[in-house]
Amino acid sequence: MSPAITPSNNTAPSAKMRRPYQVAEAIKSWIVEQGLQPGDKLPHEQTLMELFGMSKGTIRETMRVLEAQGLIITRTGPKGGAFINAVSEPLASSLLSNYFFFNELSVKDIYQLRRLLEPELVANLAGKLTEPQLASLESNLEKYAEPAKTAEDERRQHIDSLQFHLILAELAGNELLGFMIRFMVRMLTDLTVYRRLYEPPNHELWEQGFNHQKNLIVALRDGRAEDARTIMHEHMDMAQRLMEAQEAEMARVL
Repeated sequence: MSPAITPSNNTAPSAKMRRPYQVAEAIKSWIVEQGLQPGDKLPHEQTLMELFGMSKGTIRETMRVLEAQGLIITRTGPKGGAFINAVSEPLASSLLSNYFFFNELSVKDIYQLRRLLEPELVANLAGKLTEPQLASLESNLEKYAEPAKTAEDERRQHIDSLQFHLILAELAGNELLGFMIRFMVRMLTDLTVYRRLYEPPNHELWEQGFNHQKNLIVALRDGRAEDARTIMHEHMDMAQRLMEAQEAEMARVL
């Protein structure tokens, strides 16, 4: 059968891709061109075969590719078929994490981006958060108001302190910025846990981190954008320095 991959070749997929992946990219472009939305049903298999000039086997494998990517869901029964699906953030994060799985990301790699994005995030949020939103940050801060007494406390406090940044990212008002910060925080959380970067206990990391976050809430409430930016810069610098030291120590021990 002719390798058409039509109706639009404006964004022709790479020839290095296997054919089902090429067709999947073409279908995604077609979905955008047609203005289809999550929940809309894709055309019947026969129509897709004719539309893209592909065999039944290729179209079926293409549907499996799109389903694995989370872009469609299939339903059986009289009203079944392939339906467009909005990819969830957990799935998107999982797929992106898989990309970095063998790349051995370091604390430095993650903080290089965090130091660029998070100070700008808080500067933009200053004076714009509601009291309930500020209260959620304060409530999170209370979880580690006292220094850890055990290794388990240390692990939990590391995770809870990173949750503070997830809350801020949820309030970003910019979906791309929020997603990138949430993704980096989750990557750092995973790295902290599986490399046991919460060992040995680090009182300085806890104390300075707690004070930075406490002062940041005050700046956000008062609408002091430049102060919020400065506090987050200092927080990122301190956290990177001490987390890299933890990383080096654990690498030496292990």
